[in-house]
Amino acid sequence: YCRLRWQLKQTAKAALVHGLKSVDVMVKGPGSGREAAIRALQACGIDVTSIRDVTPVPHNGCRPPKRRRV
Repeated sequence: YCRLRWQLKQTAKAALVHGLKSVDVMVKGPGSGREAAIRALQACGIDVTSIRDVTPVPHNGCRPPKRRRV
């Protein structure tokens, strides 16, 4: 967790050096890291203009296994 947080801060600082001022954030999947990543971007001074959830949701999904009969 600590290494990931360090990498995210380094990435945000590198983006600022290259002149990035605002971002559109697209997050995928569940977890507590989604909010932490967005907060880290905002803490480094990058303006988050929009947040979009692009988690893949199955329309029907795979067929479940047969029921177990005892």
